[in-house]
Amino acid sequence: MIIVYKIITTILYPFLFLFLFLRKLKKKEDPKRFKEKILVSHFNIKNKGKSKLIWFHAASIGEYKSIIPIIRQLNIKNNNLKFLITTTTLSSGNLAAKEIENFSNVEHRYFPFDVPFLIKKFLHLWKPDNIFLVDSEIWPNLILNAKKLNIPLALINARLTPKSFDKWMIFPNEAKKIFRNFDLFICSNLRTKNYLEKLQLNNIFFKGNIKLINQIDKEEIADINESFCKNNKFWFAASIHQEEDVFCLKTHLEIKKKLTNIVTIIAPRHIDRSENIYSLAKKLNLDAQILNKNETISKDVEVVIINYFGALQNYFKHSKSVFIGKSILEKFKNNGGQNPIEAAKLNCKIYHGPYVFNFDDIYEIFAKNNISQKIEDHHKLAENLTQDLTKSIEKNIEISDSIKNLEQTTLNDTMTLVNEFIFHGNK
Repeated sequence: MIIVYKIITTILYPFLFLFLFLRKLKKKEDPKRFKEKILVSHFNIKNKGKSKLIWFHAASIGEYKSIIPIIRQLNIKNNNLKFLITTTTLSSGNLAAKEIENFSNVEHRYFPFDVPFLIKKFLHLWKPDNIFLVDSEIWPNLILNAKKLNIPLALINARLTPKSFDKWMIFPNEAKKIFRNFDLFICSNLRTKNYLEKLQLNNIFFKGNIKLINQIDKEEIADINESFCKNNKFWFAASIHQEEDVFCLKTHLEIKKKLTNIVTIIAPRHIDRSENIYSLAKKLNLDAQILNKNETISKDVEVVIINYFGALQNYFKHSKSVFIGKSILEKFKNNGGQNPIEAAKLNCKIYHGPYVFNFDDIYEIFAKNNISQKIEDHHKLAENLTQDLTKSIEKNIEISDSIKNLEQTTLNDTMTLVNEFIFHGNK
């Protein structure tokens, strides 16, 4: 199968030009730098001199953010390191282009397609001393060529879902050939650690999800409704899926029996459902507002429905209590849960339903530290929210302390493994 993959990726190379061009027309690629993915002449190599070059490949924004604290830590004690960060998406590339201005020894490039000759040339020209692939970025041609060149290879924040593991197990021998090329696995959850152990691999560790060490600059989070959030009592329902909106509206009605002037803010996972949620609220005789970007929240509104992307941090910043969706309906039993890390890092008390399969390890850690709580129905959620909303409007100091401790522990434990891998080898 590995040979077949090499042949297919080679054959596909000419067609990737058309693929990239179409994505460029749809504004999904960087109009100036998209050729970095497909042309050797646009790799734009920077000489590493006598420094060690550490290459991190992080596909998108979340993965990119998780490695920046690691690079900062490596820079504190080591002056002879340079870093190459590759990403795949336009949004991560835009963020990286802005943020690496804070570093004198970090370069960003778009990740070349996993075509044999492209990868060989990329490795030959950049000459990385160590490679970290982040999350689930398993690229066979890169992995096999790195091994041929004896470049130490690590999978950091490694994540295998049951579905992806089952796919690998269709060809178990080929899976072992690929994964045995890694010298180190730092897993994002225990499930992944167990999967990798089934493949009889070495140097497998679980030290926590490194997305816990993502840095959020609260001063950069600003919104036109900042004043409203500071001066009103509200709770926030984030990443709400279809049918969960009724659950949230029922929760609001339950809270109204005991408290007045309470606002429920709902951010649907898919904003094309905003009109449906608005209609449901009206049927329940609730004053509702569909909030578009740069609009202010109306006076005396009871339910606000967010109708634009990128709003979550604005409301996490000021929320004491958050319900995170894709968790209350049984249909989410095997694929439920949305990422609760940003809400926790902005000191929110998190409520969720029983179906959080995708983030069960994180929720387990959060529950032990009183950061999150599972609820079974809207009555229980309303009861907890009523208690939270009755208290002072100030944010949760205890949660802030717990998150800082978790962040520091995860960072310290991860850095121990990273330093050992880079400076002493991890064979």
